Amino acid sequence: MEENRYLEQLRRREIAPTAIRLLVLKAMQQAGRTVSLLDLEEMLDTVDKSTLSRTLSLFLSHHLVHSIDDGTGSLKYAVCSDSCSCQVNDLHTHFHCLACNKTFCFTNIPTPLVNLPDGFTVESINYVVKGLCPECARKGKKNL
Repeated sequence: MEENRYLEQLRRREIAPTAIRLLVLKAMQQAGRTVSLLDLEEMLDTVDKSTLSRTLSLFLSHHLVHSIDDGTGSLKYAVCSDSCSCQVNDLHTHFHCLACNKTFCFTNIPTPLVNLPDGFTVESINYVVKGLCPECARKGKKNL
């Protein structure tokens, strides 16, 4: 039954289902956090990097996932909610843990909007809060 959920997610975004696309979507959902291309390579060691990269590009173009630049030099990716269309009003806050290097989506915390001068239009907002996640804070990791 779980596979039907992934098939429906692909169908809603008008993405033809393939074994690889289902595998990548399932891995991203089960990760429970954002993932980088390297994370996906490690999670899906039988899938080559170029296939993963093409799959992520397809997912991005159909708004199935969004990308996060958390300042680490490696984009992270997260599966969008069903109602997300990747418009400015869908954007949310992200948290990057400085100890474990994981980035989390806080979909319930919208990004603050900035009043720009006349003539400027907002296309995207990248709002990343940095600190320690609960697990690292509990372990007392301070190796920042």
